Formats: sequence, C-alpha cells, structure tokens
Amino acid sequence: MLCKMETIYTYLNVRTKTSIMEDGAEISYKYHRKVLTPDMDVSGESAEIQALAGALWTDEVKKAWADKQSEEV
Repeated sequence: MLCKMETIYTYLNVRTKTSIMEDGAEISYKYHRKVLTPDMDVSGESAEIQALAGALWTDEVKKAWADKQSEEV
C-alpha cells in the first residue's frame, strides 16, 4: 500500500493506493482519498500520519480551527 500525503493549511489530504498483485506483478489498483482536520482523532491512522498531525496541529492551530468552525455555524 502506498500513501501520499499533502498538507493544505490545516488539512491533511491522505491518498492511499491499494494494489492487487499476482505473481509479483500489479494487476489492478485503486486510490482512496480522505481529508483529516485538526478536530479529528487520528489514533487509528498510521504512525507517519499521527506524527505529521502531531507536528502540524499545535494547540494554536486546533483553536484556530475550532474558532473557524464556530463562525460557520
């Protein structure tokens, strides 16, 4: 499985590639995308994503995200 991450402001855009292999050759693949935001629990994500979220989503970023969300209600 291949994972590509992209940071857009406070979002983490995660793209995962799942490959179907036969005799060592890729015969099919599919991409899945998801967006993670500072208010989400990332404990079920890979260690790499958890580390990135931990580094980017400081308390200041989390507060700014929460403030922005409350403005949109």
